[in-house]
Amino acid sequence: MNKPELIPQDDVAGPRARHKTTQVMVGNVAVGGGAPIVVQSMTNTDTADVEGTIAQVAALSRAGSEMVRITVDREEAAAAVPHIRDGLRKRGITTPLIGDFHYIGHKLLAEYPACAEALDKYRINPGNVGFKNKRDTQFADIIEIANKNNKPVRIGANWGSLDQELLTKLMDENTASANPRDARAVTREAMVQSALLSAARAQELGMPKNRMILSAKVSAVQDLIAVYQTLASRSDYAIHLGLTEAGMGSKGIVASSAALGILLQDGIGDTIRISLTPEPGGDRTLEVQVAQELLQTMGFRTFVPLVAACPGCGRTTSTTFQELARSIQDFIREEMPGWKTQYPGVETLNVAVMGCIVNGPGESKHANIGISLPGTGEAPAAPVFVDGKKFRTLRGPTIAADFKALVIDYIDQRYGAGAKAPETTAAE
Repeated sequence: MNKPELIPQDDVAGPRARHKTTQVMVGNVAVGGGAPIVVQSMTNTDTADVEGTIAQVAALSRAGSEMVRITVDREEAAAAVPHIRDGLRKRGITTPLIGDFHYIGHKLLAEYPACAEALDKYRINPGNVGFKNKRDTQFADIIEIANKNNKPVRIGANWGSLDQELLTKLMDENTASANPRDARAVTREAMVQSALLSAARAQELGMPKNRMILSAKVSAVQDLIAVYQTLASRSDYAIHLGLTEAGMGSKGIVASSAALGILLQDGIGDTIRISLTPEPGGDRTLEVQVAQELLQTMGFRTFVPLVAACPGCGRTTSTTFQELARSIQDFIREEMPGWKTQYPGVETLNVAVMGCIVNGPGESKHANIGISLPGTGEAPAAPVFVDGKKFRTLRGPTIAADFKALVIDYIDQRYGAGAKAPETTAAE
């Protein structure tokens, strides 16, 4: 039997070095140039609904979105933007606002200068900024307004609204070629060229490279990976990553994580969005949570304390550990906005909630604080470990509440003003 081929250690040591890009300031947030990868999201409210949009931007910001994009599709929306910005500032929210423009962005920005001033960045789609002889002039109008207001832009090509004239030209050239490629490869090339040609034109119009971010979104994982790898190899513009039309629920999460994970591992991407279709009445902040968890799981950033929990098996017929793990995880996420200032460094905390004696004690010892709950047929006792040592044993119907109290106490002592972790005591 042939021995399996070993992977060289250098190939599995961790993410590759970040692709070198030009840094762009979006409001108070740095994108690219070695800055931490930025999480962004987008509202799905009617932007003309000022209070509704303020509430959703505030919720996304509280969840950890570091930039939020809003639709500016008509006059009522453009008129609402400065009121949204002002309402957020009154709440103490300075999260940069990005205006999403299609078709008539040049008109709205020109006719509503307060909107142009209030936004921190404009998103331009080169596939629908204008058509035929109007494309260049309308694109130039937006760049001129961005330059006047000292605003950065994202030039975002999209598979679903690709510049058809450019695509037709490349398809014709491919047909005449001695070695034609398949149509999908030509379409990917059109995506890359659409973004780069538009960026070059913006520079001709006076926009510096440090005010431009590029994206090239498609909805198929392998196509997305290929497009962004090509885009990154041909330029040093800051890059926004996202799988467009990713879908709903686990499908959208898995597809986005698979595509973006590969690109991030390759050092590509300066800002990301997970484009999830929400369930009817669902929570829009889920896309922020998934983006954070992707970056944290891959080791790029730390946002919230990690809760390790076993998957459960025949040894864990009780749902106690499941309920406790969920309770602790939800509690941490709810409290993190306040904890960021109250407990510096708390995002590095590791908590373990385990369901039986097999891996429970060992996993709990690896965490900052962990509990090994009794499995089926085990003695009704739950040892708690703090910083690798047994701290005490919990018993009785209040185990869940007692452990949560210990977690809170640990956070206060480890990350609070005193910054002293609780001392290990003899097991009770």
